[in-house]
Amino acid sequence: MFKLYFAPGTCALASHIALAEAGAAYTTVKLDFKANQQNSPEYLAINPKGRVPSLVTDRGVLTETPAMLAYIAQSFPLAKLAPLDDPFEFAKVQAFNSYLCSSVHVAHAHKGRGYRWATDEASFADMKRMIPKSVSASFALIERDMLKGPWVMGEQYTICDPYLFTLAGWLEGDSVDLSTLPRVMAHRQRMSERPAVKKVVAEEQA
Repeated sequence: MFKLYFAPGTCALASHIALAEAGAAYTTVKLDFKANQQNSPEYLAINPKGRVPSLVTDRGVLTETPAMLAYIAQSFPLAKLAPLDDPFEFAKVQAFNSYLCSSVHVAHAHKGRGYRWATDEASFADMKRMIPKSVSASFALIERDMLKGPWVMGEQYTICDPYLFTLAGWLEGDSVDLSTLPRVMAHRQRMSERPAVKKVVAEEQA
């Protein structure tokens, strides 16, 4: 039995969906970011980073979405959430998820987490002004070169898909012109129709 710590509207949604898709036995704990629960002593004892997601396993706690997604795929091979029998193809899955983590999510975070990189209020405002441009550029690359279709890696659904779905859910808030991303939007629609996605989204919004 796994335990997933999450907060609504965060990248934890990707791992939550992957657990459901894998048919894993898990429970969830919802953190209230407005109440700063992520920095409570109780949660910091689980994840000293004070962020979500965190996945409690029988071998310890895992953090960081790409690592958690890979672990879920490898723990439930029958779910076929990654090309586990092909090292090169699995590396391509890891490369895509690493790009979402290290570039796309970081670009988005400049909107509300400017204090991680600067102290001047004027700098925060400048970062926010860059969001539509920087996030749009990241998704333009995904649209043009990285999203194979109908799923990220092509015909096979993988752990890349819930991660892209999660970050694509932030596009409106980042003032990105959705008309420039027809393939990303079609992918988001396909994802929203999957039973596991419907179930998890409803749970997180409850």
